Amino acid sequence: MTRIKRGYIARRRRTKIRLFASSFRGAHSRLTRTITQQKIRALFSAYRDRGRQKRDFRRLWITRINAVIRGKGIYYNYNRLIHNLYKRQLLLNRKILAQIAILNRNCLYMISNEILK
Repeated sequence: MTRIKRGYIARRRRTKIRLFASSFRGAHSRLTRTITQQKIRALFSAYRDRGRQKRDFRRLWITRINAVIRGKGIYYNYNRLIHNLYKRQLLLNRKILAQIAILNRNCLYMISNEILK
């Protein structure tokens, strides 16, 4: 009986997987079985950390706003600022407030003074 060589389909699948793992180090970029395990792990970490990234940025924005508000010397904090923003129906989200706090503190002070009045 003659020898049957495998087709190109399996090789094409493996090269596609290797292209994904080309930046991995050591056996994680060379051995097919290890590459598939690392690919599953990498994709899972990316999925998990997309949600974590949103949380981390929100925490950062809150910290920045709170630091600038408290640094003014007014007995005022982040909690009261956000509460009063909602009461006055000023639609500024935390990301925009944090950018204002960093780039133009006087503008944030003006906003907080308007709320206090």
